[in-house]
Amino acid sequence: MRYEIDIAGVLVPSLLLWLVIAYVLSAVLRAQLRRLGFYRLVWHRALFDFAVFVCLLGGVVYLSRSILT
Repeated sequence: MRYEIDIAGVLVPSLLLWLVIAYVLSAVLRAQLRRLGFYRLVWHRALFDFAVFVCLLGGVVYLSRSILT
């Protein structure tokens, strides 16, 4: 696993990059769920959104591990 990624000469922690990717995916998913009316079935929207974000972050980290090595 690489802990730092070189972007134009700047060393960026890989977790920061994965957080940004997971956040963008989460924002797209939230918009789709809102449009479909899925949130009517969810008890606590903020907790659900956070859980989805954590799952997406785990997936991004898992997939990046196989890509970067």
